[in-house]
Amino acid sequence: MTTTLRPTRPLQQGTDGAKNSAYDVCDNGRPVGSVEIGTDAAFGASTGVLLSLNIDEPSRRRGRGTIAALAAEEVLRGWGCGLVRLSVPEGNEGARRLAAALGYTDRSRNMLKDLGPAAPALPDGGVAREMTAEEFMVWRRTSIDTYAQSWIDEGIPAEQAMQKSRADHARNLPDGLDSAGMHFHVLVAGDTVVGHVWVSVSEAGGEATGFVFDVEVGEEHRGRGHGRALMQEAEHITLAAGARRLGLHVFAANTPALRLYESLGYRTTQYNLAKNL
Repeated sequence: MTTTLRPTRPLQQGTDGAKNSAYDVCDNGRPVGSVEIGTDAAFGASTGVLLSLNIDEPSRRRGRGTIAALAAEEVLRGWGCGLVRLSVPEGNEGARRLAAALGYTDRSRNMLKDLGPAAPALPDGGVAREMTAEEFMVWRRTSIDTYAQSWIDEGIPAEQAMQKSRADHARNLPDGLDSAGMHFHVLVAGDTVVGHVWVSVSEAGGEATGFVFDVEVGEEHRGRGHGRALMQEAEHITLAAGARRLGLHVFAANTPALRLYESLGYRTTQYNLAKNL
């Protein structure tokens, strides 16, 4: 058995510089599946993405998927990639096992919660309000570096992490605090602002959905339930904007946050994995 990749279209490159290519997975010249790879425009040309891998049912469980994935990695190395990323939907245990066998590790998760008709009341002693323009400017001065550092901690090179952070902030906040669909609130305990939450509410496929972009409690105020209160405030924001679902992204190494979200009823919808080439 000889498993190889055969291009099905010319190499494509977008205006953002990202590459993309697709291949047939062939067994002795006969197509038995497909694979698609690309580079990640958000992180730069040195980060590859395994976009899809499929082996036809009659040809599965014979190692062809493993060989195809390794061959795809060799193509990405040839493109100059030092890291490859992939995403696996919850429930696809076969894909997760294959990724683990190939050396991919969990880096983060996407999670989602279906909201009830009303959000839970905030705990006594905590009051939420909209972030002021002055508070937003203070947050903005450190937010790009903080977000970039979270990716650096996950193994992304500093230059690529900063590129993604700057691009994400520019795309999501074109008008700063007044950007459409963006909501910034703070939690006040006594007379002290103890944390903040940033929620986006947008419509896709005819359904409005909220997304928690950022939630943070000041270090000196942690361990007192303020993180839970801010996530409850995120539900209030989402429901008030007419959405009934709330999503988020959490890094796999952030165990306290992951446990909090699970206790609040969030379920994992997608695992994001990566491997150094």
